[in-house]
Amino acid sequence: MNIRNAGEYIENFLKIKTKKSEIVPFRLNGAQRRLYGIIREQHRAGKPIRIIILKARQLGFSTMVQGLIFADTATRENVRSLVVAHRDDATANLFRMSQLFLGELPKPVRPMVRNSNAREIIFDNPAKGGRHGLRSSLRCLTAGGDGIGRSDTLQNVHVSEFAFWPGDKAATLGGIMQAVPSEPGTMVVIESTANGLDEFKKRWDAAVRGESDFVPVFFGWHENPEYRMAVAPGTEWTDEERALAAQYGLTDEQLQWRRWSILNNCGGDEALFRQEFPICPDEAFLTSGNPVFDNEAIARRIPELPEPETVGSFEYDYDGLQITNVRFTEHSAGAVKIYEQPKKGVPYVLGGDTAGDGSDFFTAQVLDCRTGKQVAVLRQQYDEVDYARQIYCLGLNYNTALVGIENNYSTFPTRELERLRYPRQFVRQREDTFIHGYQQSFGFLTTSVTRPLIVAELVKVMLETPEVVVDRATLEEMLVFAYNAHRRPEALPGEHDDLVMALAIAHYIRQQQASEAEPERIAERPKLIETLRMRR
Repeated sequence: MNIRNAGEYIENFLKIKTKKSEIVPFRLNGAQRRLYGIIREQHRAGKPIRIIILKARQLGFSTMVQGLIFADTATRENVRSLVVAHRDDATANLFRMSQLFLGELPKPVRPMVRNSNAREIIFDNPAKGGRHGLRSSLRCLTAGGDGIGRSDTLQNVHVSEFAFWPGDKAATLGGIMQAVPSEPGTMVVIESTANGLDEFKKRWDAAVRGESDFVPVFFGWHENPEYRMAVAPGTEWTDEERALAAQYGLTDEQLQWRRWSILNNCGGDEALFRQEFPICPDEAFLTSGNPVFDNEAIARRIPELPEPETVGSFEYDYDGLQITNVRFTEHSAGAVKIYEQPKKGVPYVLGGDTAGDGSDFFTAQVLDCRTGKQVAVLRQQYDEVDYARQIYCLGLNYNTALVGIENNYSTFPTRELERLRYPRQFVRQREDTFIHGYQQSFGFLTTSVTRPLIVAELVKVMLETPEVVVDRATLEEMLVFAYNAHRRPEALPGEHDDLVMALAIAHYIRQQQASEAEPERIAERPKLIETLRMRR
């Protein structure tokens, strides 16, 4: 790509359609010029151009990147360029933009064109025979199709609104990147507004940490010169507005536009404004998507979390029938984190979530039943046998905690605890269709009824007493726990929610455990439960 002259080409030859539907010369705005400068720096350094852009809406970066790619494809031989958008209408819009560029080019610089279909421009001789044209092409596609870019060798790629791509975004982009040589003269630009803590967030974080060749570039709403409004005399700013002005150098006219936009564009919803018009990267990611929990509050808490008192796993003797001589061994790679050692006479509960497939984890959360405070966490990818025995030991360690394990994918851990004669398991009621009555069953069953119930209870806990959750990994899972298109709360694609669900189960089963320390009754409970089990 001839980056050195691309800016001149754009401003001298390309035209765009304004919001008023006027066709005007393409003049780079301030934010677009800053992006162009960053791209030129990579070009001067002799590097392949790799940019990832996190942006507020309507700053013109899609137009800018499209102009750069068009300039390169329409002026050089054997250049193949690909544009991939998140929806068909966005793809069509980007392609129409390129068609407008082409249609408005002055004849002296207009290359020969041979159109092949509605979403591709081929710069070549339209007639058979004679001299050939550039033999270059610009193609616009929608993400979600099979094998996008895999059979091509590409010089330029524009990844538009990557955070909103359907399907397996990582796999689709990975296939495209394999088609782009890692050589100077190639360009890949990923640009998107945020959509929660997804694959785009992962790639952004990797770029920020310097773990990839992509240069991270953030553009906030305050960099758009259009986002200003006249201020009425006597206007007073809130403490939050004054703090924003001091932190980001905002003018009164920008504050006025922000206030007007919150009211008129976002229906008075300040969180929605921060999602659509972030002023910093953290604000962009934490307020976007449709999170179940208050992500901003969680993000503020994470740096303040305590380290666990100890980390390790339980060891024990096993003779084929029973577990004896249980002891805890400290080691940094252990699956069990202890935040608070068990206290005499305190009632505890343990909620567990079993692995649903090979990528999930076996997890458990131990809570002080009186307060709901997290005191221990288990997270492992071991087999069900070891998981069940770790649960057995962990439960015994915490005053024979009430244990409730999810039974959806496997009932083995619950049945193994029963075989080992663990004395205190959560009991649910289920209908017996044969005798048309109810019988008691151990373990927790997640259904379309119970799932929203336990999640709602956990949301309530996080609103009223967020300090009871002290584990970093659990809170990080909460950050990627969101409502999908059908309003079902679940982990974002590629993320996990095993710790979240175990915590939700633990809070739910507290109803079957004592809420106060009662040493004598707690000491007697295992014997009583064992008697009841023998009667059934």
